[in-house]
Amino acid sequence: MTTDPLKKYPQPPFAAQPQSFPGKTGRMAPEPDHGEESYRGSGKLAGKAALVTGGDSGIGRAVAIAYAREGADVAIAYLPEEQKDAETVGAWIERAGQRALLLPGDLKDSGHARDIVARTAEAFGRLDVLVNNAGFQQPNKDLEAIEDAVFEDHFRTNVFGSFYATKAALAHLKPGASVIFTSSVNSKHPMPTLLAYSATKGALSNMVLSLAQLLAEKGIRVNGVLPGPIWTPFIPAGMSEEAVKSFGSQVPFGRPGQPAELASAYVMLAAEESSYTSGALVTVAGAMPVF
Repeated sequence: MTTDPLKKYPQPPFAAQPQSFPGKTGRMAPEPDHGEESYRGSGKLAGKAALVTGGDSGIGRAVAIAYAREGADVAIAYLPEEQKDAETVGAWIERAGQRALLLPGDLKDSGHARDIVARTAEAFGRLDVLVNNAGFQQPNKDLEAIEDAVFEDHFRTNVFGSFYATKAALAHLKPGASVIFTSSVNSKHPMPTLLAYSATKGALSNMVLSLAQLLAEKGIRVNGVLPGPIWTPFIPAGMSEEAVKSFGSQVPFGRPGQPAELASAYVMLAAEESSYTSGALVTVAGAMPVF
């Protein structure tokens, strides 16, 4: 059975539903689909151990659920205020028959980034996949309105946190391991209202391309996913009410993507079948042209 992708999920207009960062999944209308009822695994990651940062909600949540159903033990890192959402994800991982590890803290702290890697490897006895997905986003009206501290938080979370975790993971990653970054279509089409966020995503895409070459001799693959507009708590927590109402209407599919629709890309990049795929930037953006 096939489904028309234009009609598979809700289309705008949406309710304004303002939230503060980082946002709560349960307060979204409609709630995002993370594949809880739809994702079917086939053992592509059997026996592997993965660490997914930002795994409590949005894309990270969908990836954690998919990885568990593909046979991987999964650790998720998240902000302490997201504990309830994280526990929900942990339950889904365990329901799939896999071990879950919950790691609250702030990735802006290099010590915490190193700690979550060490704790994952200790708990599972290995680390095969690192998904650098945690992110921070705050819109701006103009340059003068961007506070120095807010600009720095974008880089400390999105870029520095990914750097710290990847560097720490090298002590545990073996040949055949995979590192995956969540970048964005904003890395190639930056939005003026997301200046700091777009800048960090450009940095992450370039890190993918550099690290893929740097780690090739170790047999470690590095890739990135470039999501288009995806319906996650980032949206009501990080965009204006008017932007939320029309979110996703600009892409050819006429709607935002759901986190569940990205999970297969992360599975593919982590799977053994993709052993020759490194340095790839995979766009998942509802037919939005990205060059």
